Amino acid sequence: MKPIFGPAVKRRIFYSLIESMLMNDQLETMDHVQRVIIDLAIQFGPKVLVAIVIIIVGFYVGRWVGHIADGGIKKFNLEPPVRQLLVRLVRTFVLVLFAIMALQNLGVELLPLIAGLGLAGAGVALAMQGVLSNIMAGLTIIFTKPFRVGEYISIVSEEGQVINISLFTTVLSHADQSKVVIPNRKIVGEILHNYGNIRQLDILVGVAYDTDLDKALALVNEVIQGNSRTLKDPFPIVTISVLGTSSISIAVKPWVNVPDYSSAHGEINKAIVETFRSKSIVIPFSQSEVRILGNMG
Repeated sequence: MKPIFGPAVKRRIFYSLIESMLMNDQLETMDHVQRVIIDLAIQFGPKVLVAIVIIIVGFYVGRWVGHIADGGIKKFNLEPPVRQLLVRLVRTFVLVLFAIMALQNLGVELLPLIAGLGLAGAGVALAMQGVLSNIMAGLTIIFTKPFRVGEYISIVSEEGQVINISLFTTVLSHADQSKVVIPNRKIVGEILHNYGNIRQLDILVGVAYDTDLDKALALVNEVIQGNSRTLKDPFPIVTISVLGTSSISIAVKPWVNVPDYSSAHGEINKAIVETFRSKSIVIPFSQSEVRILGNMG
């Protein structure tokens, strides 16, 4: 008796059965996943939404509290970097409080989380010692105020006008329009010369020994008073400085604002030379006299 179905038909029937079983398994898996998702959404969905709302509210509350804190801090006349740092700390503190509230709402255990963050923080601190030392030095500079923005300082073989103080670096500006960026850890603990907002010129002018010194000093004072860059207070210093081998040196030390330092130096030198020439006051120059002794024959 011949079989009703041939081998090809049997294979098709077998494959069809397998496909149906797989489809049923996939449908059951999808149904299970959908049920799990629905259960999770019902169980945690409201908590997640509430947590998101808490974070958003915390962000805006932090901005509002930071704005109020900024207005209060301005009354203490603090440096801009200090004020910005304090405002950011206030905002961050408020946001952290709301983040803790959001995590508690989700049922997250905070103690294990804090312990884990502490271990991670220790590892990060070891890996970023240079950065952290810059931050600590920056905080020291900001709060102790050894110098302020706009003042002229000299430190670690560099000098310039302070144009920015941040947590990581201090930026100095030179008269040639270049900038020097100094890591804060290179500043704290070093000897610092702070000129402030004004600098004192140090000019030496030599006159001959037969010069009328009172007249020469009066002419130098006239030059200083006639220069628009020199300051009347502090009062400029003009005095006899050195009795040299061939000349008497007059020290000319007026004060000028930091941006005028280089220009005033050249202008006063030029004006003194021209004034002395017009008044027949000799500025001697170094000379050497050679004598030949003995019989040349």
